[in-house]
Amino acid sequence: MPTARDASGVPEIAAPPPALPGTDPHPAAPALVVPFTRARICAEAQQAVVDVLASGWVTSGEQVVAFEREFAQHLGVRHAVAVSSCTAAIELSLRALALPPGSKVLMSAVTFCGAASAILHAGHVPVLADVDDLTAMPSPRTLAAAAAECGGVDALVVVHLAGLPTDVVALADAAGVDLDHVVEDAAHALGTVVGDAPVGTISRATCFSFYATKNLAIGEGGMVTTNDDDVADRIRQTRLHGMSADAWRRYLPGGGWRYDVALDGLKANMTDVQAAIGRAQLRRFEVDQARRASVAARYDAALAEVPGIRLPLRPSAGRHAWHLYAVRIEADYGIDRDALIVCLRQQGIGTSVHFIPLHRLTWFGRHCVMPAGGLPGADGVFERILSLPMDAVVSDDEVDLVCAALVRATQRGDAR
Repeated sequence: MPTARDASGVPEIAAPPPALPGTDPHPAAPALVVPFTRARICAEAQQAVVDVLASGWVTSGEQVVAFEREFAQHLGVRHAVAVSSCTAAIELSLRALALPPGSKVLMSAVTFCGAASAILHAGHVPVLADVDDLTAMPSPRTLAAAAAECGGVDALVVVHLAGLPTDVVALADAAGVDLDHVVEDAAHALGTVVGDAPVGTISRATCFSFYATKNLAIGEGGMVTTNDDDVADRIRQTRLHGMSADAWRRYLPGGGWRYDVALDGLKANMTDVQAAIGRAQLRRFEVDQARRASVAARYDAALAEVPGIRLPLRPSAGRHAWHLYAVRIEADYGIDRDALIVCLRQQGIGTSVHFIPLHRLTWFGRHCVMPAGGLPGADGVFERILSLPMDAVVSDDEVDLVCAALVRATQRGDAR
């Protein structure tokens, strides 16, 4: 059917369909006064995008190579390999371990679904471990129990939830897995330090995210860090269909058009546009991290004495990256977590829940191995956890507004 045009020849925009009887086509929703998170793309990054767009080369090229070099230097590792997402990073890292097909990979039941997808797409089986109530992450005890119940596992994916450091070596020992068969999901953990070791330098492969909400925000993108030359080479090849040379290298002076495909790969490369943003954001990363730590301290001071709110656990050693500021809403708060979310949203305050446990999601409930006794720790954490607004942009006044709303909700029963 031809597109309708007005007298000037400009296509007309179709009118929206009529609302169903008895419904409001524009339901009232207060504007967010304090969004859950905002991405700040610094002016230098914005200009870098303009420069890349003007260069004539916008896909993987010299900006990606420079970003990889600078990221590796930032963490003090031999290799950083840029990819399209943290999910792709986990899948490619697992492929690089060269595990037998159908290997059992132990992981947390409380994490983003992409980590389980990566295991499945790599041809393996996710085995879910329950979590500790204090950390919302698996403990040596829960990992050992899950591994024993399924007859042992072949690899382990360790998550640093919210940016809280976890002892990777102790978890690997408990799971009965060599450190060479550990992949870290560090989507929340750029800036996290375990003891005196920055996350990204501990296991055979560590996977980072540059999604729009992350501490180093690009919009999309990921990175794998490793000190293993073979792992790095394999991921570089498999991130682009398994090709032996990418287009940028083939078009360099002296390059040739021929290439081979010796490995099964993905389309998971990063573009120069993304890398240019990442390079500029990395230069201000420590400034943004200092702000996040300041926001966390302000929340702590204001909420420490509020009955029924349990503050996030702080590490006894190392450093928290404060990707999230996730509290627990306990029974003595007076209202439950879900009612509080509605209450805060009505006041223009955004929140989130990290995460719905994997066994509660239909697809993963069918495809993950779970303990016979269920996952009571994960279920208990899920019912009470609440992530408050946190980023490097939120102001002290906005933090105070959030805290005041939390105090009112419990004292006056605003959500009842």
